[in-house]
Amino acid sequence: MAIEKEEMQPLQHGAIDKPNEARAGSSFDSETAIDLQSTQVEVPHDRGFKKLFAYVGPGFLVSIAYMDPGNFESDLQAGANYKFELLWVLVIATIAGAIVQSLASNLGVVTGKHLSQHCRIEYPPGANFLLWILAELAIVASDIPEVIGTAYAFNMLFHLELWLGVLLTGFSTLIFLALQQYGVRKLEMFILFLVLTIACCFFIELKYAKPSYGEILYGLFVPGLQGDGSFGIAISLLGAMVMPHNLYLHSALVLSRKTPRTVQGIKDGCRYNIIECSFALIISFAINVAVVSVSGAVCNNGTLSVEDAASCEDLDLNRAAFLLKNSLGKWSSTVFAIALLASGQSSTITGTYAGQYVMQGFLELKFTPWIRNMLTRCVAIIPSLVASLIGGFSGAGKLIIASSMILSFELPFAMVPLLKFTSSSVKMGRHANSKRVALLAWIIGSFIILINVFYLSNGFIYWIRTTKVQTAVIWVVSIFGFFSLLAYIGFICYLTFRTDRSETYMAYEESEHLYPIESKIISAIEMNDHGPLFVSNQSDSQQ
Repeated sequence: MAIEKEEMQPLQHGAIDKPNEARAGSSFDSETAIDLQSTQVEVPHDRGFKKLFAYVGPGFLVSIAYMDPGNFESDLQAGANYKFELLWVLVIATIAGAIVQSLASNLGVVTGKHLSQHCRIEYPPGANFLLWILAELAIVASDIPEVIGTAYAFNMLFHLELWLGVLLTGFSTLIFLALQQYGVRKLEMFILFLVLTIACCFFIELKYAKPSYGEILYGLFVPGLQGDGSFGIAISLLGAMVMPHNLYLHSALVLSRKTPRTVQGIKDGCRYNIIECSFALIISFAINVAVVSVSGAVCNNGTLSVEDAASCEDLDLNRAAFLLKNSLGKWSSTVFAIALLASGQSSTITGTYAGQYVMQGFLELKFTPWIRNMLTRCVAIIPSLVASLIGGFSGAGKLIIASSMILSFELPFAMVPLLKFTSSSVKMGRHANSKRVALLAWIIGSFIILINVFYLSNGFIYWIRTTKVQTAVIWVVSIFGFFSLLAYIGFICYLTFRTDRSETYMAYEESEHLYPIESKIISAIEMNDHGPLFVSNQSDSQQ
């Protein structure tokens, strides 16, 4: 069947996993594994590069969201309008992303459940439903740049009208989703190939653009916000880098590895996932810096033709191909279109899987990938189609920036539960965040929430001061906006200060009276006998 209702119960206190099922891959296949986890990746026992390579994959799938068409749109405008001034935002966003993504992977490795499942177990139905709606809206918002970016690519490659390219995007992704039948490793390697394709295009152009590397270093490490609109572009850069659906996705993707359910096995799993994800994000960071640098160098060199200068004034994905013409000549449009197509399609693949995990976790429903893809894509196509028909390429470009800002506003509703769960001994036991990590993570979360509230308030006040609509309309919109902002802040406070009630951690010593041999082995590994064991209700019921 295309849709299945899953049977999964919250972890019951005192329930113990069977020794011969003490691996996440075997214990949780029936509960958490869909599609990507249908074929588990074996993890070697010996440490080293071979073991690290076994963990390579989830981080690169996650890193795709850091270099999707939405990122490129924000990068291009940041470089064209403010040269290298906003590069520091990429540094902060990447560091914040690496920290938050590491917490997401730790949650999956330690507990054997991904973030949306924890939300369903922990929160009451009303809050859980609202979180699901917000997560779905975030996925749709992240899919809009993919739709428009792919439509741009079709326009460059086949000279199709933008609106027709928008309509065709839903079917093109199904071809790439067919790769999943060849296994998770081949899909991961294909995504890695697409990442390298994107990187090559802009690294080659970076060489020919010859930007001032001193100015680039200054922009990377000296914060600055000058000029009208720089704050909005900075917000869109942040929103395009750290995406809420990525947190749900990463916490689930790590379950595709058969991490040994021992203290050292879990520590190694967390460590190797962090190393792999950090390496992937460094590559994505370099690509984003290259895009901003190329845009900034080309559009601010003072020797542009009239046509290129006009393109830089309102630079978007459709006009950005001329940035590559120094190195690629007449092929610049084709190569940029291929990079854009690779970015859009790979992002859509990961977005489809994120949607599956979100729906599975919050609602215990599972869709086949093509149905899930068409559901998300149909919703994303509507605003993209309207923007392309009414506003053309310019309207579509503005919609990409707007979707990035929406993602930034939605981020706290995924980040706050993640920070709460990973800092809670009720959820993570001895593997909960240390005080330093928890403090740093909450500083990042608070910073994002504060700038969102400030930007919402500031933008709303600016609209009231400058709008020319009737006073009655202003009052209605003002009242609605005020209470919406209160609801936004109130729900974040609820998620932040609510006490976790559902226990998902089991200490090892509780199993000693049932499995003395296993407990002695664990005691030899760790003197204080603490670590997580996991339960598979389905396997228990079958005994």
